[in-house]
Amino acid sequence: MNYASIRTCDIANGDGVRVSLFVSGCTHHCKGCFNEAAWDFGYGEPFTRAVEDRLLEALAPSYISGLTVLGGEPMEPCNQRALLPFLRRVRERFGNAKTIWIYTGCIYELELLPEAKTDRWRTEATDEILAIVDVLVDGPFIEELKNISLRFRGSSNQRIINLRKQA
Repeated sequence: MNYASIRTCDIANGDGVRVSLFVSGCTHHCKGCFNEAAWDFGYGEPFTRAVEDRLLEALAPSYISGLTVLGGEPMEPCNQRALLPFLRRVRERFGNAKTIWIYTGCIYELELLPEAKTDRWRTEATDEILAIVDVLVDGPFIEELKNISLRFRGSSNQRIINLRKQA
């Protein structure tokens, strides 16, 4: 997996001050996407153990609320497989002291759950990722539903789902 960028002091993509990892690769290709360059799976730099270590260090300060993973598309099957070991490391190091948010263009019930109507997005990593994540922001960006007044979302069809409350 490649990543497009890292922000170590992000207040736009989740509650509090966050470390945000923008992964590369997305097949949704939403019209009006704010990060079109990250559609390319080869864009950016390789996501290595050294990058993981750098992210873990960036997450350490007490003022950092947690990690946000967005893209690109974190739930692309190849990205899920690459992210799962890192997400495990985040939980092992910080427990529940740091929240984990994932932004996806997938629709939670229709594409990610075991009873999903399609297996396009489900991998051997999906259920564990969903168990690790605190908040899932789901749904494709729809330019016609763009609303800049929405908190942590780009279009009104997107939802902020607290997965901890559903567990």
